[in-house]
Amino acid sequence: MPALEQNKRYTYQDYCQWDDDERWEIIDGVPFNMAPAPITRHQRIKGWLYTKISNKLEGKKCIPFDAPIDVIFSKHDVVQPDILVVCDPKKITEKNIQGAPDLIIEILSPSTSKRDRWTKKQLYERNGVKEYIIVDGDGAFSEQYILQENGKYQEAIVIDFDERLEIQTVENLPLILKEALDIPPFKQENSG
Repeated sequence: MPALEQNKRYTYQDYCQWDDDERWEIIDGVPFNMAPAPITRHQRIKGWLYTKISNKLEGKKCIPFDAPIDVIFSKHDVVQPDILVVCDPKKITEKNIQGAPDLIIEILSPSTSKRDRWTKKQLYERNGVKEYIIVDGDGAFSEQYILQENGKYQEAIVIDFDERLEIQTVENLPLILKEALDIPPFKQENSG
């Protein structure tokens, strides 16, 4: 990717010219380099959630996706959520998703936590994402935001890791995050 210019609002067209080996998002024209590959716990939680959602939606009109896939809200807003569900097939193109998914799930990591909890939450609310779920990268809790008729998210519903999370977009899918963490731990790496 070429050096970023100060005070330039980047677009999806700029984004398409950048190196495919790097993952970027653009929010309000500001580029954000995605963190290095997520840690194994993040990937385990993501895989577990995606599998549960995918199995529940099999044969239904809503389609789940997991990162990396581009979601284009506008020429200045391009993101790659961890997990998303799209129920309107007209939004799905060969290359990306055009418009607001019905559900977005982001799994927090230290380098993206602030952006996921504030900047992306505002972006998703502004663009009409019906349900936004933030999952703590340690699996300790989740925050669920449901879009209200006034176009604003209701106050967060905070769910502890051993409580049931009821995903509104995927009916009758109760999840307990603790189950994602009950997989036996991996062998510790030697640092020497």
